[in-house]
Amino acid sequence: MALTRDFKATIAARVERDPAFAKAMLDEAVTLFLNDEPDTARLMLRDLVNATVGFEALSQQTGKPSKSLHRMLTPSGNPSMDNLAAIIGAVRKSLKVNLEVHTVSAA
Repeated sequence: MALTRDFKATIAARVERDPAFAKAMLDEAVTLFLNDEPDTARLMLRDLVNATVGFEALSQQTGKPSKSLHRMLTPSGNPSMDNLAAIIGAVRKSLKVNLEVHTVSAA
C-alpha cells in the first residue's frame, strides 16, 4: 500500500491536534536519552522540533545555526549536554510542559 502523506506532515498534524501525543513524544525522547538510546532519542526529538518550534525558531532561541541543530539531531549527531538541554527546553516551552524525573529501582 502506498504512503499517501509525508511522515513529517503526519507527525506535525498529530502534534497540532493532540497535545497529549506531543507531550508523550517529548517524554519518550527524554526517557530514551536517559536509558542510553541516544540515536532513537535524537530522531524523535528532531521530529518533535519539526512539528513544534521549527529549526529556524530553535536557531534563534538557542543562538546556534539551524544547520548545526539539524546535524545534532541525526543518528550520528553528537550534541553537547548544553545544546541538548537548550533543544529540550525550547520544545518544552513550546508545549508548555514541565519535566519531572522519577526513578524506578531495578529488581
